[in-house]
Amino acid sequence: MDRTSFLDLLKMFERMIKAETYRSPNRPIYLVGESLGGCLALAVAARNPDIDLLLILANPATSFDKSQIQLLLPLLELMPEQLQLNYPFILSLMAGDPSRMFKASTEKGLPPQQTVGELSMDLLIMPSYISVLAGILPKETLLWKLQMLESASAYANSRVHAVKAETLLLTSGKDQLLPSLAEGGRLDDALQRSDLRKFDDCGHFLFLEEGFDLVTIIKGARFYRRGKSLDYVLDYLPPTPAEYKKQFESNRWFNEITGPVMLSTLEDGRIVRGLDGIPSEGPVLYVGYHMLWGLELAPLVTGFMNQRNILLRGIAHPIILEKYKKGQLLDSASYDTHRLMGAAPVSGTNLFKLLSSKSHVLLYPGGMREALHRKGEEYKLFWPEEPEFVRMAARFGAKIVPFGTVGEDDFGEVFFDYNDQMKIPYFRDQIRQRTEDLAKVRANATGQVANQDLHTPWIRPKIPGRFYYRFGKPIETAGRKQELSDREMSHELYLQVKSEVEGCLAFLREKRESDPYRSIFSRLMYRATHGSTSEVPTFEP
Repeated sequence: MDRTSFLDLLKMFERMIKAETYRSPNRPIYLVGESLGGCLALAVAARNPDIDLLLILANPATSFDKSQIQLLLPLLELMPEQLQLNYPFILSLMAGDPSRMFKASTEKGLPPQQTVGELSMDLLIMPSYISVLAGILPKETLLWKLQMLESASAYANSRVHAVKAETLLLTSGKDQLLPSLAEGGRLDDALQRSDLRKFDDCGHFLFLEEGFDLVTIIKGARFYRRGKSLDYVLDYLPPTPAEYKKQFESNRWFNEITGPVMLSTLEDGRIVRGLDGIPSEGPVLYVGYHMLWGLELAPLVTGFMNQRNILLRGIAHPIILEKYKKGQLLDSASYDTHRLMGAAPVSGTNLFKLLSSKSHVLLYPGGMREALHRKGEEYKLFWPEEPEFVRMAARFGAKIVPFGTVGEDDFGEVFFDYNDQMKIPYFRDQIRQRTEDLAKVRANATGQVANQDLHTPWIRPKIPGRFYYRFGKPIETAGRKQELSDREMSHELYLQVKSEVEGCLAFLREKRESDPYRSIFSRLMYRATHGSTSEVPTFEP
């Protein structure tokens, strides 16, 4: 029987990695390790800092010395051959959580009778296969495996400081073999470039969990790249229909609460409900007003996907896309949906690449200043003076679609803003610390639109109203590259776009006053009498 030691296994694995590096020197190598495999991946990375490795570690066994199973080692070593250990208890720790098994079975959408049948069969089979495994697993084999885990854990822990590879840590909250949740936090602090994702309802064998999709997690963490460095445009993989459906379902409640009304403008100038006035072919640049906290984003992105099958690639502040940033205001996982749906950090390079690839690009010139505005500043534009996006659009003949979004003041109002917070030492220190850690996106800008201090406006909620979107008539830039290279001409078009956005906002604020279904209660009553899937009417555009 093969009882290879951990060090021999490590050397064998290392030879394979070096051979792969020789064959493809310009491409990264992904090492996906679960439990013992996580220790092996860390050890290889520590011994080979010059190889471009990307580590994905699922419940790595580096916490073996803190686990209950490490107490079995001395017991097994002293136990006479004639005695048998009660293995079924040990193996049952690997079987997972029955309540999660029940949840996974019900989520399949099968008829109740078939669901009960499947779950009953699973619960009946589980004890039988555990007892069979216990019967065929000799004491020597279990002892060797535990000794392998012990040596692997010690070796990896002694070299964690030397790991330079990018690392994605995946940890389970119901791991009964290892204290993986706490270990994930420890490794995240110890590793130089790591990102952590937690799965509170999963057991030790994460990759065997029902509904667990490693590819989706990699895409959400923006952990996939083809070359030496991540390219937010060329390395992006759009969501599959199944991935989009899952994201849409998770945000359905917000769409139901906001009851979004979307209006677009046809070529003849008529305003119609729906997105028929939106160009089908890219490149298209959508330029508009950013609501408080970016509340308009989820209904906007899902509306384009559902009505026109158009994926909007948002140009976003780096704060939501920065990787390996410790101590962020929000956990990195909070922005996985943004990454999965194609958000890219704001930069001239990324805008250039997106437009050159004929994408539909979402741009907010007011950026964080509008999204974190102060009391009484709703629907006020804070745009920079430079018309850079106009010249970039003209370079690729992109259509520019100005738009406005209204409704934030029907959901809440700011009552404790930046000015209030800067008067209190505790909040002022917090704001300054967060701002110092931010990537600077407008180093050359002046005035209020320059690098915005990062703070969190406090909002007093209201009984929900409704969100309204109006997209203006597309503005053609094709054939105008030479014309718009002139500073005065490009600035004139820039002011036209800004004026159209302000016009969209004014139109919506006036028209919503005549919407009989502006209140969530009137929409609920309509759905109750006309069906839960019926489209709720609105004002006549």
